[in-house]
Amino acid sequence: MDIFSILTMIGGLALFLYGMEVLGDGLKKASGGKLEMILEKLTSNKLMAVLLGAGVTAVIQSSSATTVMVVGFVNSGIMKLSQAVGVILGANVGTTITAWLLSLTGVEGSNFVLQLLKPSSFSPILAIVGVALLTMGKKERQKDTAAIMLGFAVLMFGMETMSGAVKPLAGVPEFTNILLMFSNPVLGMLVGLVFTAIIQSSSASIGILQALCASGVVSYSTAIPIIMGQNVGTCVTALISSAGANKNAKRAALIHLYYNIIKTVAFMAIFYALNAVLQFSFMDKAATALGVAIIHTSFNVAAVIVIFPISSILEKLAYMTIPISEKEMEDTESEKREIQILDARFLNTPGLALEHCKNAAVDMAGYAREALFLAIQLIDKYNEKAAGKVIELEELVDHYEDELGSYLVKVSSKHLTEKDSQGLSVLLHCIGDFERISDHAINIMESAKEMHEKELSFSKKAEEELAVFTGAVKDIVNTSLLVFQEEDLKLAGMIEPLEEVIDYLNSEVKKRHIKRLRKGKCTIEMGFILSDLTTNFERVSDHCSNIALCLLQLNEENFETHEYQDSISGKDNVAFVAEVKRLSEHYRLP
Repeated sequence: MDIFSILTMIGGLALFLYGMEVLGDGLKKASGGKLEMILEKLTSNKLMAVLLGAGVTAVIQSSSATTVMVVGFVNSGIMKLSQAVGVILGANVGTTITAWLLSLTGVEGSNFVLQLLKPSSFSPILAIVGVALLTMGKKERQKDTAAIMLGFAVLMFGMETMSGAVKPLAGVPEFTNILLMFSNPVLGMLVGLVFTAIIQSSSASIGILQALCASGVVSYSTAIPIIMGQNVGTCVTALISSAGANKNAKRAALIHLYYNIIKTVAFMAIFYALNAVLQFSFMDKAATALGVAIIHTSFNVAAVIVIFPISSILEKLAYMTIPISEKEMEDTESEKREIQILDARFLNTPGLALEHCKNAAVDMAGYAREALFLAIQLIDKYNEKAAGKVIELEELVDHYEDELGSYLVKVSSKHLTEKDSQGLSVLLHCIGDFERISDHAINIMESAKEMHEKELSFSKKAEEELAVFTGAVKDIVNTSLLVFQEEDLKLAGMIEPLEEVIDYLNSEVKKRHIKRLRKGKCTIEMGFILSDLTTNFERVSDHCSNIALCLLQLNEENFETHEYQDSISGKDNVAFVAEVKRLSEHYRLP
């Protein structure tokens, strides 16, 4: 074997690894995080968790990616440790699909169907179609499909190149002697473990082993222990991912490690004990790519069948390694409200990351609303405890804005689909409005505090007017939050008419106060407080309008806020005028 053959083999390996990376990325983008969201929500049943873990891993072609996501889910409190066990078991089965795809390189025969199954036959077709879609396709979905096709074609071409380059190694005694060393079960397992840990992909290391089988000198006695080691080596990615995570996430990574160690050690002990007695004849035969795929799948499926009924043992082992501390058992309200779902592990799946950002933003909006409504209650009945709660909620909303803003900037640096980009834009716009609503809650609380400390109160007429005004404000806040959560464009169209009515209420309440002031029925000091309150109410409605307009604008692909606002609230818009009239009657001042 000369230097050029070695270069060809290295080039084939590079193409193989790159193709696997492109294929995996394309599959993740095409799924848009939907598979991971399903995985996140439907894991309460352990058997379903196993099936979902296998399915998701088979689609995204990486058990490492699945287990890293599971570590992230557990770290975020989205998934319980008991649910994670099933997904991890399934992920180890799902990853075996790659070996079956790569075994197609060993297909032989003159039959047309068999010839068509050979990668050398269909890979060029996939590559041509992929390039055509990539260059001519305009939609994001077409480009993702192109990435999948090209990734698979490059992967298979790299596999074919590697297999062709290693065939001459059959005549190299040094290479044969090295492989004979790996037939030692312990040494072979360690080689598989270390190599997989270095490249952090069991699918890739299995593929490389399958390529080496093309040389004809890799026997099953060499391949089997290497396959066993590869199953343990793939745990490194999850262990690295759990660094810096909470204790439960570390336990999830340990479950993955313990499961693979237990099944590998148990299999090797039983298999080699039986081999010592029965002397399996196939052990000295040359391994094939198909044979490696069969062993890999059979081993993992059998392990799941045996361990699934007693899988709780894995959870207990994890808790024995990392015991529950007293601090961990304390589940305070502040800990519940930590934005744990914004986990850096999800950044590699932008669709999933944005879904978690949306969930966090919905929580943030809820806290802003809670602060506002609590502040409004203080106008009639002030107490220090409730005022302190408003301050606490406002600080929490500020914290959410900081964390979400920083996380969204990180997400924006990833390759996003057009839909994801729009979703990110909406979130960036809306979290600022939610934060401002909580600021107005503080202003309202301070006005209520001033009234309490100075022992001031509104006249009966002013109280009745404020009751109507606050009712309209509460309704627009509730509606805008529902619009944001559900992305209901029809409901979003109801916001602007109500905002216009609130503008009118703000002006009318102030005019009525001036009339009372002239008649001596109210004081200037109360007038200042009333003006502050109504101004804050009106500005809250402005932020609600911003939220609705943001969603409507993106749907209409119109980003000029004032121009768009004028277009929907103009006098020529009959439906808008009619809705304003209806709402004006509903929120008529007494």
